[in-house]
Amino acid sequence: MRLLLGLLVVVAALAAGRPVWAAEPVRIGLDAEFGLLGSTSAQAIERGMRIAIAEVNAAGGVLGGRPLELAIRDNRSVPARSRENLVELATMPDLVAVFCGRFSPVVLENIGLLHDLGLILMDPWASADGITDNGRKPNYVFRLSLRDRWAMPALLRHAAAKGAERVGVLAPNTGWGRSGVAAIDRSAGPGMPQVVEVKWYNWGEKSLARPYVELLRAGAQAILFIANDAEGAVLLREVAMMPRSEQLPLIMHWGVTGGTLTAQVGVPMDTLDLSVVQTFSFLTADPHKAMRFLGLWREMYGPVEAAEIASPVGVAHAYDLVHLLAQAIDRAGSTDRARVRDALEHSPPYDGLVRRYAPPFTPEDHDALGPENVFMAVPRADGTIVPLPAGGGR
Repeated sequence: MRLLLGLLVVVAALAAGRPVWAAEPVRIGLDAEFGLLGSTSAQAIERGMRIAIAEVNAAGGVLGGRPLELAIRDNRSVPARSRENLVELATMPDLVAVFCGRFSPVVLENIGLLHDLGLILMDPWASADGITDNGRKPNYVFRLSLRDRWAMPALLRHAAAKGAERVGVLAPNTGWGRSGVAAIDRSAGPGMPQVVEVKWYNWGEKSLARPYVELLRAGAQAILFIANDAEGAVLLREVAMMPRSEQLPLIMHWGVTGGTLTAQVGVPMDTLDLSVVQTFSFLTADPHKAMRFLGLWREMYGPVEAAEIASPVGVAHAYDLVHLLAQAIDRAGSTDRARVRDALEHSPPYDGLVRRYAPPFTPEDHDALGPENVFMAVPRADGTIVPLPAGGGR
């Protein structure tokens, strides 16, 4: 109760424009795809971060009474724009780390720059394996998110559970797409469906019907679809207008949940067999933790039900990551990034919203989640993402 009252005081003071702190703030950056039409991922990450920041500040801040402060930059999913933002953010006084957004290619192209700058990157969404497996020592990237090497076996197992013996793969010609296809190749073996063919597409394609039909004719009984919401909407719209006999199950990577998919599709999707990989849902989270978080959300952003939160993985991952970072700052006793990085690598166990981390990071492992956090879900027409029972083939 004391924490909640403190949070309300901070929120009310901020809303009124009154200063709450005399101490200099400790800054956290967020460089994400805010300007991308139809995207909800950056906004979800921001809200998760802001709720955690308000909670930390209500409890006294960090380093003996300094508030956390968020600095936001829009990269519009463009690597060059992100590069400019990172260079600028790195010069900010007492900025300890930057959170990224959804797009793996943006992060992958700037891994070298981040290490040249000695800038900690906290990843709440981007899933390409090379983001944390970057070969850098010391490694300045920490992730609390899905990895492609966990996602793609889950998609293959789900296809098998649906009875598919042969699958086609539709992937973007990007670092993320190549990471996903490499993970599929590593997952081949007994009990897994055979991949009949991989079709590549470019971001911004206006039609994906041709590669889809080619996979159908090659004998695919389901499609593994690596896509974000924009290209996802293109294919879903086209498949929804095909004869039912040509509508294969679409088993999707989670980029499609980073935007207003249903609105972008624009046609009824009730005939489609859709499923998507996820790592968190407010619908199946620990009830006590979920209700507590929803209470904080409502105090800051107004009424909401668990099923109404857009891009829930971004919200929850970012929330836990801020708390882990705040604790590392306190253990470091400084805003020095090298010391904070070392503190993150030696984090103690933490009981978070997404899971209990025991611990979240080590010097050898900068991924806070594991394959045990991966599950399949169904994206509904109203935007709700509903988890499927374990092993469910739907």
